[in-house]
Amino acid sequence: MTDSVEPPSTSASDPIPISLIHPRREPFEYGLLPIPKLIFPDPTQTLIQLKQKLADRTRVDSTALSEALQISVDHARLVLDTLASVLHSETDPLVKALPGDIDSVGADLRDLILFLYIQSYKKLLPRSHKDSAAVADVWPSTSAFDGYLSALSPLQLVRSNSRRFMPSQADEEAHQLSYLQKHVANILSLLAESVEGEGEESLVLTVEGFEHLGFLIQVGEKGSKGIPLSQSAPFFANSDPDMPAVPVAATQVHDWISQKITSALEHVTERISAKENGPPSASDQDVAMTDACGSSIKASPTARGSSFIEGISKASCLKQASELRGSSVKVLNCHDSVIYVLAPLRYATVYGCSEATIVLGAVGKAVRIEHCERIHVITAAKRVCVANCRECVFFLGVNQQPLIVGDNHKLQVAPYNSYYSELEEHMAEVGIGATINRWDEPVTLGVVDPHDSLSHPAGVSEVQAETATRLDPDQFTNFLIPNWLGGESCGSTKDNPFILPDIYMASQQRNRKNLGEIKQLLREAPLEENKKRELSCALHLLFKDWLYASGNIRQLYCLQGD
Repeated sequence: MTDSVEPPSTSASDPIPISLIHPRREPFEYGLLPIPKLIFPDPTQTLIQLKQKLADRTRVDSTALSEALQISVDHARLVLDTLASVLHSETDPLVKALPGDIDSVGADLRDLILFLYIQSYKKLLPRSHKDSAAVADVWPSTSAFDGYLSALSPLQLVRSNSRRFMPSQADEEAHQLSYLQKHVANILSLLAESVEGEGEESLVLTVEGFEHLGFLIQVGEKGSKGIPLSQSAPFFANSDPDMPAVPVAATQVHDWISQKITSALEHVTERISAKENGPPSASDQDVAMTDACGSSIKASPTARGSSFIEGISKASCLKQASELRGSSVKVLNCHDSVIYVLAPLRYATVYGCSEATIVLGAVGKAVRIEHCERIHVITAAKRVCVANCRECVFFLGVNQQPLIVGDNHKLQVAPYNSYYSELEEHMAEVGIGATINRWDEPVTLGVVDPHDSLSHPAGVSEVQAETATRLDPDQFTNFLIPNWLGGESCGSTKDNPFILPDIYMASQQRNRKNLGEIKQLLREAPLEENKKRELSCALHLLFKDWLYASGNIRQLYCLQGD
């Protein structure tokens, strides 16, 4: 069964029902915070009490949330920032707020409660890879951390060895549907209102309360642009907007949603079964492997707004807006390559990559970088989260503080260092401001992710995690993105839109001055022709050695012939 918005061929299985319920992936992929105090033993009881404490508030700010949950104001503010990045309604004031105004705007109490409830969600355990030999060919045989890994506990070794293999989209959807199926009764009770009556019949949902379920589920295959949730439910469909719909008993809503989730689970399980039982050559329609051979590199799109770039090795890959379906991109398992995604995006994930340079255009919601080694990421984004990475450098133009979570080692952050002709147009399209760059203000949380399906020793999550350090200004260089379109480009960006800090600007100017002086000395050096040739040869050899030692040889992949 294909997972594409395009109608399948007549030889394919039955088309995906347009009224099928799906979990919204964004809260589960970008909205989980490893803050132990937000993982409640009894989330329903805790959140009922929170609802009662904050019932007199239309919107909840960080101070009120901090007092109600007994967490720090900084953590409460982080909750609001993260919630804003995964909300389902683009018209919500929290989504439209400028970065500095998020706290004063506050969050809708019902959205906040749903966000806090799913903090108890456990991610699907990474799966083993079908072709370990192929993976061994791509991934480095040695690592700077081999000695370190040998000292890890068996539990940590399991996590290390499995970190590169993401579950398929279908696997994750089934896992999220199962979670919702188990918790839907509790979730509805938190959204419901009490009326006069006895027992469960005293809980009802208004159409407005029901719409907040759109934070967790959606109907149809076009995400937020699909069918409004209330219009897909028989008890609210076709209601007159000028006449408030009559509230519906929570039990009736529960029965309808449970039936929908059961149907969706059956459908996605059939897809998984068909894929696993198909011929060995059958491709995974959820995450198709990318052909990493020069000009035939293609991204794989899936239904609800995601494109995948996977398995690129020792090559370059360019994707622009016209080549992407939807507004979300995932770069998976790419090695020793340069990946350019020069487009306005909502979400982006970089997972399991090594020895690579990855340029993400403008990401208006969130970027997540996970389980990567020795990569450079260059991005203009609203917010960035880095989890379980090693020896990576992040060149950031970010409106919110970078979030560093999990077990990280030798991470470095630096100001944004590049541009392409349409960058400022893309930033404006997704709401990123160039006047705010918080690249050097990382927020670091604990070393263990409580959302991981693996169990962890008690108390480990409180261990202080390693933060990111600033890149030495003497090592800061501009990254040149080739202008493939030449004079055909219609963008207005002619330089880095983010202002460099003085120390980095001074370093750049000093390097330019030194380079100019060296060029002048070489031009004026009284050398014979044979000595000039020897000097030129020596400089070329040193430059070649530097290209390989620094990893900048990857940029030359862009010049490979088609």
